[in-house]
Amino acid sequence: MFVTKTNRLAVYSYLFKEGVLVCKKDNFKPKHDEIDVPNLEVMNLMKSFKSRGLVRETFNWQYYYYYLTNEGIEYLREYLHLPAEVVPATLKKPAPKPARPGPGPGGERGESRFGDKGKRMGPAGDFNPEYAGGFGRGGQDGYRGGGGFDRGQGGFGRGGGGN
Repeated sequence: MFVTKTNRLAVYSYLFKEGVLVCKKDNFKPKHDEIDVPNLEVMNLMKSFKSRGLVRETFNWQYYYYYLTNEGIEYLREYLHLPAEVVPATLKKPAPKPARPGPGPGGERGESRFGDKGKRMGPAGDFNPEYAGGFGRGGQDGYRGGGGFDRGQGGFGRGGGGN
């Protein structure tokens, strides 16, 4: 397929700049999503690159994903007349994240939000709540929670017949 030099340069420079190229499998799409070039031309250029071993292809959900190989980087560097210092974005190391602040003046964990200075939270050990109807923890004699709609009284398969 004949591809104009301006379109070829646009695709090659985009591929070298990013290091990857995503292309929808649509022969009739008028233009690629990222580059102002017909999608069919991008697909055919990448097919040519793949056959020469310059890119690695992954296909998923009607999208082609092309990743530059080391040979592809060298080829594009020669074709685009770029110096060796210029590398694709996929080979650049990301900027280091700012370090998290260290522990504050209150020690390793600092003070609690509630100002309890290490007191144990929650109810005391003798906590025994009473609920409406006189049911405390453990319930009254003879009361077993059935659970409501179509719940049996046990755990022996259908019908719960263990009583």
